[in-house]
Amino acid sequence: MTTDIRDDAERSFLFVLGSSRPDGNTEILARAAAEQLPTGIPQRWVDLAKDPLPDFQDGRHEDGTWPAGEREEELRRLTLEATDIVIASPLYWYTVSANAKRYLDYWSGWLGVPGMDFKKRMGGRTLWGVTAMSEEDELRADGLITTLNHSAAYLGMRFGGVLLGNGSRPGQVRGDERAITRAKTFFAREAPLARFPGEEETGER
Repeated sequence: MTTDIRDDAERSFLFVLGSSRPDGNTEILARAAAEQLPTGIPQRWVDLAKDPLPDFQDGRHEDGTWPAGEREEELRRLTLEATDIVIASPLYWYTVSANAKRYLDYWSGWLGVPGMDFKKRMGGRTLWGVTAMSEEDELRADGLITTLNHSAAYLGMRFGGVLLGNGSRPGQVRGDERAITRAKTFFAREAPLARFPGEEETGER
């Protein structure tokens, strides 16, 4: 498993937008953070609502090969090309949106593709989250944070945390000064290796 921290010259970002509407508060916050990335770091943006994945069907334990469509192939390629993957999803029912969850479900399928070594190749990459929520109590986002942290931990990835903002009406997050301030340095933070609860104390991995 690769766990070395890459320098800026080697980094590339994939932003996965999981909102059901365009130009939402989560996307605004994600783009505010992305603007602070050093010039030259590649950024690719994928809007799951504009070109959605079909519902995930788990065929890992069935006979035959994994039938991947064109959209799935593209997202799989972009995912594996990125050193940093950003899940930008509004807080829906205290976790990620249906579009974002479907994308993560496809990771389950990619784990079983013969010869891909998806889990090994994802190890050492960094997962980040960005979310806008209608409530000011940031503890309400614990479910979303747990989903992303545990997903990263399972794959041996680093987890940079979640950039939280407050906004429900269109553009409202721009008035969240604390969120906009945090966005300016969010991707400059060191991202530790993700761990499941209890692993910090036992040292197990």
